[in-house]
Amino acid sequence: MKTNHPEPPPSGAMLGLGLDNKDGHKRLTRGKNFLLVGGSEETHERMKETAIRVNEKLDKKGKTLGEISGEEFRDLLTECGGNP
Repeated sequence: MKTNHPEPPPSGAMLGLGLDNKDGHKRLTRGKNFLLVGGSEETHERMKETAIRVNEKLDKKGKTLGEISGEEFRDLLTECGGNP
């Protein structure tokens, strides 16, 4: 049975998890489509820069995370300096 309710737009989010923290600081950063947790200061900053670049490239393409394939995401991540 079909309903008259529109389907929600596809969505997605990036989760970054850094495991190399040895200084005792608890790092947590939230942004458009991403949540980053942990890591050393250097690792956390790299994750943040990568997530921001991915979002900028998606915006330029007029797409959201939910609208791209896993392969497209891996390519974008690699292009933006991340490790898929």
